[in-house]
Amino acid sequence: MHNKCIDFSALERYDPGRATILLDCHGNEWARFALDKRKVIRIEELPQHLIQAFLAAEDWHFYDHFGLSIKGIVRSFLVNLYHRRVVQGASTITQQLVRLLFFDHRRTFTRKIKEQLVSLLVEMQFSKDQIFQTYLNHVYFSCGIYGVEAAAQRFWGKSAAEVTLDEAAMLAAIMSSPGTYSPLLNLEAARKRRDVILRKMLRLNFIDQAVCELAIAEPLQVNDAQCFRVGLHAREHIRRFLEKKIGKHALYTGGYRVQTTIDVETQQKAEDAFKSHVAKIRKTINANIDGALLTIDNATGQIRALIGGADFTTSKFNRAFQARRQLGSVFKPLIFAAALQQGMSFADVFVDEPIEITDQYGTVWKPNNYNLQFNGEITLAYALSRSNNIVSIKTFAQVGAEPIIALAKKARLLGPFHQYASLSLGCIDTTLHEAVGMFNIFANHGTYVEPHTIVWIKDPWGSKIYKHRSVSEQILPSYISGQVLKVLGLGLDRVRALMPQKWIDCQAASKTGTTNDHRTCWFVGSTPELTTGVYIGCDDNRSMGKSVYPLHTAFPVWIGLHRELISNKKHFSFDPSLREIFIDEKSGKRVADARRKGAISIFV
Repeated sequence: MHNKCIDFSALERYDPGRATILLDCHGNEWARFALDKRKVIRIEELPQHLIQAFLAAEDWHFYDHFGLSIKGIVRSFLVNLYHRRVVQGASTITQQLVRLLFFDHRRTFTRKIKEQLVSLLVEMQFSKDQIFQTYLNHVYFSCGIYGVEAAAQRFWGKSAAEVTLDEAAMLAAIMSSPGTYSPLLNLEAARKRRDVILRKMLRLNFIDQAVCELAIAEPLQVNDAQCFRVGLHAREHIRRFLEKKIGKHALYTGGYRVQTTIDVETQQKAEDAFKSHVAKIRKTINANIDGALLTIDNATGQIRALIGGADFTTSKFNRAFQARRQLGSVFKPLIFAAALQQGMSFADVFVDEPIEITDQYGTVWKPNNYNLQFNGEITLAYALSRSNNIVSIKTFAQVGAEPIIALAKKARLLGPFHQYASLSLGCIDTTLHEAVGMFNIFANHGTYVEPHTIVWIKDPWGSKIYKHRSVSEQILPSYISGQVLKVLGLGLDRVRALMPQKWIDCQAASKTGTTNDHRTCWFVGSTPELTTGVYIGCDDNRSMGKSVYPLHTAFPVWIGLHRELISNKKHFSFDPSLREIFIDEKSGKRVADARRKGAISIFV
């Protein structure tokens, strides 16, 4: 490559376009997709401690070498030779700049050799200060931010010429992994990395011990950090949709406005509840536990909060939409709804007893209840509200697999479905997105609405180029869904009696689910306004251990969120044709005294 081909000025002359703005459900901006214009600053304007911070972080021999680090090249060559592929580089600041301007990031021996040759040419054509200045004006800081001047303006509302020592170390700290160490994404990880750079500056004698300690003691604060840290999985989910709809270039430069369904306050409270509890159970159960949360508006299906995992910076995998997990007992309400459609009643009685089921291969299955106990005669209301397996299986057998599967498909569970008795216990893989949409039909008068994140998209001139077309279908009569919803509230009534001072300010109904070997714990619950689903499990689907149940894993996240929310509607509304009766939960006989032990309320 001839040195006349090297032109650093090309990247100084470009139009970053206009940002695409994401609005929350109240019409306020909560995120944006943009390319920040690289604001060029001369190296003479920068404080010495900023220069030293980048030297310490990236290449402290920069002003001494000729563009390559011989020791680094030898070391990385031996490592790569051992692995028989490029796993480690030896990048000086010059090499990083050359890669940024002229090459992609694929790790190949050929590209590495070309990069080294061009680095030598760059060192011959330009001064060290010119190279360093161009590098500082083009490095990436995450969230569409390029160059130290744009980063300083975004983080602290000041010029890079004005940054303090701790701020300079923060800027340099981001370089090794912008997605991990950006203070807009992860303040704690950013702070720890900043302190590493400060200590390295101390070792290189750029600063003394007292100055280092004072800088480390400085709290890390950046502008708009909260905005950028809220809803990262939701933001990524929306980004992927928008890229398909309007294209990647238009997304970052086209100046679109997108009305999303996210409620930033609900999202933040959901993240606080989810992350704090996952951190707690990781310490007591398993270090690799993760999960997801999804909250939707009952009537519209609009997603108010979406959490795809405990830490977006370490895993961008969206478990709410992409992880397929066995549904477990959350499937059971569909079985009992189908039973009611065939004329059965929640006051009907089945016998909870040991049973044997022989499959088509002659294999004998002896199902059990979660507590390994049998209760004799119990009502369907008792069976659903206490998640009894035996009576669920018997009800499934009496109703038949076909009408239950047909109902599940109408509720947008994708399956595949198998007409085996094990389906009655939720042996079907699904996503949290599907599970929440299905469960919501009981709080939404039997109507399925599709959970979604975008209402409309407007182009820069204010014209709507996309409007969400709501998928809505009445799949159950409201008098059937109301009866199921009433029974689904019985389990939470029992929990509320144990913790009355820590309860939410409205009615609620729910269903738990625990899959084989305690691999996944589910909790899906509805209030009169919102339906929220939570699942907790390991990404590799291994067991979380013995005696791990939703009331200790998923439920605390749900209740932690809903305690913080103010509900405008305090009570569910039911089909006016329904009437309330009180029965004995086991015998099904009517009782006159609702306060009698074993008395429960159902609708008929």
